[in-house]
Amino acid sequence: MDVRELRTLLGDTQSEFAGRYGIPFRTVQNWETGLRKPPEYMVNLLASRVQEDLVNRKTFSLPKHDPKKGQLPKRRVFSSPLAWLRAVRDCVGADIVFALDQALMCQGSFLGRFDEGLVWLYGDDSLSRFNGVVVLGNRVSPYQVKSRDGLRYTDMSRTVNDALANEAILDMQGITEALSYYYFSNGESMDGISVAPEYQDRFDRLAQDAIEYYDS
Repeated sequence: MDVRELRTLLGDTQSEFAGRYGIPFRTVQNWETGLRKPPEYMVNLLASRVQEDLVNRKTFSLPKHDPKKGQLPKRRVFSSPLAWLRAVRDCVGADIVFALDQALMCQGSFLGRFDEGLVWLYGDDSLSRFNGVVVLGNRVSPYQVKSRDGLRYTDMSRTVNDALANEAILDMQGITEALSYYYFSNGESMDGISVAPEYQDRFDRLAQDAIEYYDS
């Protein structure tokens, strides 16, 4: 992959990409226009960093209940997923981007569960002071963020990448249902969803599961 392809994977502008990795903006421009060629070791290093940032997760296990931590609003007392998510946002009082199942709820492709116990999001590490909060990362590109009714959430491509990255600790039912809904509403096509190369084979299998779920 060249530098432009790596930047595109992240959804960054040239300025954001330069700032993310501490590279002069003009250098990134020169690399992408072909005026200069980056050393091979630099491309390999950037490729490694980009793959890490595509995952960008902060946890490898689900949080355990701690009576000393704050409590989030209960899903079962709200009539709709969006009302619950607005209450969660107001409770944590911070700038957050909902991810995974909560992003799917914002998209309207997954209704969630009435006994929902986890909230996946991007935000400050201090948000782990609440029971049930899983902080995937501190930052996500604004190009991968959507808004609805005052809520911010990851777009479908980022949501799928996060799901595949966290599959070992995630119930994949929500993402399967959401992909099935996407397939139906997108003219029976998965076009428009892009995943990191290392997840492509797994995504292809997951997409097939979603299509079979839709057909059933």
